[in-house]
Amino acid sequence: MPRCLAPSRRLRSWIASAVLTIGAGAVLAQDESPTVNSPLDAPLFYQLLIGELELSAGRAGSAFEVMLDAARRHNDDALFRRAVEIALQARAGDQALAAARAWRVARPQVVEAMRYEVQILLALNRIDDIGEPLQAWLGAVSPADRPLLIASLPRMLQRAADRKRALAITEQALAPYANQPATRIPSLVALARAQVNAGENAAALERLREAQAADPVAPGPALVALDMLPATTAAEAIVLDHLSKPTAEPAVRLAYVRLLTQAQRYTDAAIQLETLTRERPQLAEPWLSLGALRLELKQLREAEAALMRFVEIAQRGEAQAEVREDDDDDTPATIADRATTQAWLLLAQVAEQRGDMKAAEQWLSRVDSPQRALEVQSRRASMLLRQGKVKEARALIQAVPERNADDVRAKLLAEAQLLRDGKRWRDAVDVLAAANRRFADDADLIYEQAMAEEKVERFSEMERLLRRVIELKPEHPHAHNALGYSLADRGQRLPEARDLIRKALDLSPGDPFITDSLGWVEYRLGNREEAARLLRQAYRARPDTEIAAHLGEVLWSMGERDEARRIWQDARGRDAENEVLRETLTRLKVGL
Repeated sequence: MPRCLAPSRRLRSWIASAVLTIGAGAVLAQDESPTVNSPLDAPLFYQLLIGELELSAGRAGSAFEVMLDAARRHNDDALFRRAVEIALQARAGDQALAAARAWRVARPQVVEAMRYEVQILLALNRIDDIGEPLQAWLGAVSPADRPLLIASLPRMLQRAADRKRALAITEQALAPYANQPATRIPSLVALARAQVNAGENAAALERLREAQAADPVAPGPALVALDMLPATTAAEAIVLDHLSKPTAEPAVRLAYVRLLTQAQRYTDAAIQLETLTRERPQLAEPWLSLGALRLELKQLREAEAALMRFVEIAQRGEAQAEVREDDDDDTPATIADRATTQAWLLLAQVAEQRGDMKAAEQWLSRVDSPQRALEVQSRRASMLLRQGKVKEARALIQAVPERNADDVRAKLLAEAQLLRDGKRWRDAVDVLAAANRRFADDADLIYEQAMAEEKVERFSEMERLLRRVIELKPEHPHAHNALGYSLADRGQRLPEARDLIRKALDLSPGDPFITDSLGWVEYRLGNREEAARLLRQAYRARPDTEIAAHLGEVLWSMGERDEARRIWQDARGRDAENEVLRETLTRLKVGL
């Protein structure tokens, strides 16, 4: 039985809306023509009352029949709409479809009836019946609204089980509009998105290139191209072409930055953010993202400058203007507060890395959010660790309140990370092993333990754990990469190591760390030219110290020693304590 409102409440609301809705079309303004009586006469009022009473009593089928009969008798849009809603509420898809079709027959020019029919057919997965009402809908909608409807078609039809059939329907529906000036670009972009949905990426690229050539500043082709990345690497050229224009949409650039960041292409992401902060210095979000990236790249001065700029904008209230679709129901003010808190945490990290613990604590003291308590205490624990107070640092994290199992898991991960930062690998293994006993078959926790096991040189246990991760999550790129890299670094089972790393790169195309691993295994296999190519590619995308150590070693072995020294010197300037770099220089007996 469908959930219903209490009868008195439902009757009051429906009767009031019926009086307003039924009479709305008949009542004219008093200063114009004489008033026309509402069609809500006594028989209709009685029929509506019976229908709503039937619905309140749980007899949705009877209510539907009464309402549909009233709609047909009076040829009224509001009553047809109500009949459709009653059927949908009762999950009676065929009845809802019948009402929508009756509505179209009675009122053939009403766009809403066409929309309902298409949406109900989609919900019933009757994709083959959609063509005619969809074409009617496109033809009936106003010219001003048609481009927006065209743009929405691929996402609407994405729910269809047969994506190839959905593509064919899209092509047929858009044929009349593909060459009209006002709808050509939306049609090309919509067709491209439908082709992506159907797995026809090569054809989609051609449509996007055609659309971009016709209107170089339109953001639509770039947005679809972004959705094709990172799997379809050729789509990146379409994005970059759009972003090269002075009229490029900031939203497109920010979406590209998020994609680059996910792929750990931090240098490329920072370049895009630098461009955006020059072009739109009043936008807050790019400054926060730029500060986080500069910190990740260990560029502390630049990170602090960007973060302080963000705080300045946020304090003026300008940060509240930025709301994205993935922010759900949060208010702009809530989003801005959360972003400002993130800036304070990052500024504390900058100060800590510079050794200014007083400034770091001042930034942390500004954070007044129970949801960020673990992050705040983790930063304070990190500062205690730098002073050699390991026991106190661990106790600080352990004392953070726990509201649920997710909080317990997060605390264990935070404690393990603290111990890794302090190079207390055995303790980290113990914490993660305890976490895995408590949270069985948690692929991410198992992966973290595997990484700690490698540090204590328990390679067989590391391999066992990584294979368990791959068993639980076959699409886990980092597990494949970690196992392949560990084998390559120890010079063991090199062909298998290369296969594992290639699989990881297939799962995460363009990831600079996985590309680094592939370059390293090629070096171990004796393919120095290919190794240098891959490592240069990885280092351009992410100038990480360990990638620099590997690239420098390959170049050194190839006789390109000046370049190797330059790369090592740059890396040491950013992270002089890096173990991989120090071991490489010591083993090769290189003094910088």
